[in-house]
Amino acid sequence: MSSEASFVADRIQTPDTASRRTRGLLGGVVRAALARLLRGLIRTGSLTVVMPGGDVLHAGQGDAPDGVRIRLRDYRTAWRLAVYPGLALGEAYMDGGVIMERGTIWDLLDLAGRNLSLRPPPRRGRLARLWRRIAQANDRVAARRNVAHHYDLSLDVYRRFLDPDMQYSCAYFARPDMTLDEAQIAKKRHIAAKLLLEPGQSVLDIGCGWGGLGLTLAEEAGARVTGITLSDEQLAVAQERAISRGLAGQVEFRKQDYRDVEETFDRIVSVGMFEHVGAPNYQAFFDTVARLLKDDGVAVLHAIGQNHVSVSNQPWIGKYIFPGGYTPALSEVLPAIERAGLWVTDVEILRLHYAETLKAWRERFEANRAQIADLYDERFCRMWEFYLCLSEVAFRHRGCMVFQIQLSKRVGAVPLTRDYIPAAEG
Repeated sequence: MSSEASFVADRIQTPDTASRRTRGLLGGVVRAALARLLRGLIRTGSLTVVMPGGDVLHAGQGDAPDGVRIRLRDYRTAWRLAVYPGLALGEAYMDGGVIMERGTIWDLLDLAGRNLSLRPPPRRGRLARLWRRIAQANDRVAARRNVAHHYDLSLDVYRRFLDPDMQYSCAYFARPDMTLDEAQIAKKRHIAAKLLLEPGQSVLDIGCGWGGLGLTLAEEAGARVTGITLSDEQLAVAQERAISRGLAGQVEFRKQDYRDVEETFDRIVSVGMFEHVGAPNYQAFFDTVARLLKDDGVAVLHAIGQNHVSVSNQPWIGKYIFPGGYTPALSEVLPAIERAGLWVTDVEILRLHYAETLKAWRERFEANRAQIADLYDERFCRMWEFYLCLSEVAFRHRGCMVFQIQLSKRVGAVPLTRDYIPAAEG
């Protein structure tokens, strides 16, 4: 926030330091700034904002009966929304500064996303690119800290909205009528088909989560799996699951950075981890894959991307949910793959699959909200509501997607056509 913005916010926060007239002038400045922002943003749909003093701002198509209506708790909230909405809206919702009077937080974010989709992606300058290198450096210490921030929460939270196998990544809706549980099973089988697994082959699972994919590859394909994670909570759960399912001799889970793995493998898979690598480390990641993959091996990368080059994560997501994270365009990923000497043998773009996954998670989270609030608190629930809604909007309106890239060292390592994929899925 600029020094001028901070000055105004401080005066609004401490009204006893200013006269009533001065507070009125500051309130007018805030109202004008927020009205300007809303006029530039809302071109379709309807948004009504009730200011702290009772003034009402209308954006878009006026105060439509089916439009979104919010109330702002104080002028400090209003000013921060006007100055830095990308961060301030999520913070205000978490702290009760934005009160939904008509519609839900999903409705508000969907409205904003639909309008933002009408704008071209912003261009970033050299300073922004420099900041990306700093913010996404993700050395070994930072990588462990960032992973713990999100994944070392209570397992009971994730159990309240994920499928029984604890798949915390994009599902694969092979049919529109699939349930979330069915689509997550389909995702694992889709990835296994692309890995061309044979019994007894060794598999490295980079970012193994709670172990669901690795255990499935061991049980259904007879693979010998090594799963690595930086999360203490995920590691403990994965190891316990391997023991309980009698797979401790076939599946090994360990806490390890991908850069520190020494063995070579027939197959390498990574699902939902690449988003945490950071753009400055893409070359190191694919150089590592090339080093660890046997000459006739196959690798599959499943990760979130977007259809344009950005510079940083969405600011609220970067601060509260995934510090150090970034969702790249394919144009940022493919050069590093080429320099690593790997073949790109297949690319598949899953567009709205993650939007449907997030919708299912959001609905399950809401259905179990009271239990989650007992585990943490109301602010935590509001934070996760905002995160799930904002993420779904990103996939519906803001150019986000999931890509699956199949890699090999040898040009003939996979069949010449894709017919083997549906055949293996059954």
